[in-house]
Amino acid sequence: MVFKLEPRAVSSRVMIYQSPIIAVFLTLLAGMVMFRLMGTDPLQALEAFFIEPISTMDGIAELLVKAAPLILIAIGLSIGFQANVWNIGAEGQLTIGALFGGSLALVFYELETPFLIPAMLLAGTFGGMVWAAIPALLKTRFNTNEILTSLMLTYVALLILSYLIHGPLRDPDGFNFPESRLFHNSALMPVLVEGTRLHIGILIALGVAIFAWLFIFKHMIGFQIRVVGLAPAAASFAGFKQKKLIWLALVISGGTAGLAGVIEVAGPIGQIVPVISPGYGFTAIIVAFLGRLHPIGVIFSGLLMALTYLGGDSAQITMNLPNAVTGVFQGMLLFFLLASDVLIRYRIKIR
Repeated sequence: MVFKLEPRAVSSRVMIYQSPIIAVFLTLLAGMVMFRLMGTDPLQALEAFFIEPISTMDGIAELLVKAAPLILIAIGLSIGFQANVWNIGAEGQLTIGALFGGSLALVFYELETPFLIPAMLLAGTFGGMVWAAIPALLKTRFNTNEILTSLMLTYVALLILSYLIHGPLRDPDGFNFPESRLFHNSALMPVLVEGTRLHIGILIALGVAIFAWLFIFKHMIGFQIRVVGLAPAAASFAGFKQKKLIWLALVISGGTAGLAGVIEVAGPIGQIVPVISPGYGFTAIIVAFLGRLHPIGVIFSGLLMALTYLGGDSAQITMNLPNAVTGVFQGMLLFFLLASDVLIRYRIKIR
């Protein structure tokens, strides 16, 4: 018996949406094998990883808190990816957005006004857009690879954060710890459910997802973005301005990442600290592809990836498993997703 991959005459639309399900299933199987090799009961470990974290109202609230930035970043990235614009530096754009919005909260530290939160959200979005504009400029002016420039700028952003949090933004009453003042109430995201950390960030993420769906599938510019990604020659023949679309795709993805950053510092963190994100900017790349670059699919994949963060913490506490299990699960999911995507253009033949 021989297994052979045979090219399909037409890409399978069914497998486009089935391959993420196959990837999740294979990830669970591989996870069970991994837990067995670690000397742990696989079923018990999977329960601790995927069931226990959302078995209470607090757990569900934490799931939504972690899903909000992932959904926001992944939606922006998916717009760029559809145009074949590969922004890999969302982590840096998140950091700069958090600094722009958080700095505004510190400048108006004693100002009690309902307009501060909207101003912070706009500032954070603008900061992410500014940081994404750098690779956009280099791409359109010098044809520089945006993958490299956006990724390298992530480390520049982290160094800027380190400098500011050890210097100008450090809390003067914080006993020399590298962190800012705690934001006052008017600079914190309003809480949706009392007694939990669930804030309006999830509503903002869902609103952005709906807007992105309308933009991509109902607006002429969204159509142009998809055409540029699928058929650049046809887009050029139709007169679509590719450089402007590159700018637009990068600026949008940077803006959503910056918005996610300010939501983090004004939400669950409540101040500017040396580590703002546990890697949301990179994890969102998996979220975007797992959601098939579709805003609605991104919502569900964002919830799944947020669960891996909660599951890693739960398994570490209840079963003494290393926290690196979270990264392993995310890596396996990306691996199996890429492997399953082969079935979109090929079918398995048994001979």
